[in-house]
Amino acid sequence: MNFLELLSRPELIAAHRGANSLAPENTLSALKKSIGRADFIEIDTQLSKEGIAIIMHDDTLLRTTNVSQLSEFDSKKPYKVSDFIYDELKRLDYGSWFYRDKAQAEPLLTLHDALIFIKKNNLFLNLEIKDISSAFGDKEVVDTVVKEINDTLCSDRVLVSSFRHEYLKLIKTKLHIPTAALVEDAHPKELISYLRELGVDGYCLNDELVHRGSVEMLREEGFFVGVYTVNSAIRSHELFEMGVNFVFSDSLYKDKI
Repeated sequence: MNFLELLSRPELIAAHRGANSLAPENTLSALKKSIGRADFIEIDTQLSKEGIAIIMHDDTLLRTTNVSQLSEFDSKKPYKVSDFIYDELKRLDYGSWFYRDKAQAEPLLTLHDALIFIKKNNLFLNLEIKDISSAFGDKEVVDTVVKEINDTLCSDRVLVSSFRHEYLKLIKTKLHIPTAALVEDAHPKELISYLRELGVDGYCLNDELVHRGSVEMLREEGFFVGVYTVNSAIRSHELFEMGVNFVFSDSLYKDKI
């Protein structure tokens, strides 16, 4: 089964940044905790200063690492990810902020290792490419991600999404893989025409933007629909009844709904 075949199934749950209520987000532990609890996993990727793909949501390291506690990095405030080389990123702890036991550290997760884990465990992955256009050219970002997917032979297990839709157009020229446009505040004008021009397979939107009519229109036009971030079982069932294919959730695991 490939990712598009998975999306033909109803009422899918995506573990948002991994099982992030059970382990620190976007870490290998969060991926491991997702197994058996979700239909697929969503994580975020961006690049280190020298262009290595790592797994990280925020554009700075402040919230989810111990960077502010290490005086050697004081000169790198406000701790933008793109200002750190890979060897520096490896020296940080990505887990103690989450655990009561502050001695419980988590290592950096690279895109390569995340894909290897997905393949080894027969899982599916929604890979969101963060908008890092202020630091890297679109081609460099897309080429890096495509190389990792190709090197790990994971193209049948990955859906690529992004708020920077230029990445999605480029992806389609380089790799036969499903893509989805992410939006937050408003729908693009002439939505269906816009999505067809991008060449995407799906559309992922903020729950506040969801409207039954637009969901029905998108599904009728052949696009799958995902909604983020949904942590209410009642709301998830309402969305599925509208025709939404999947929801991204921090806490709605398959053993709970």
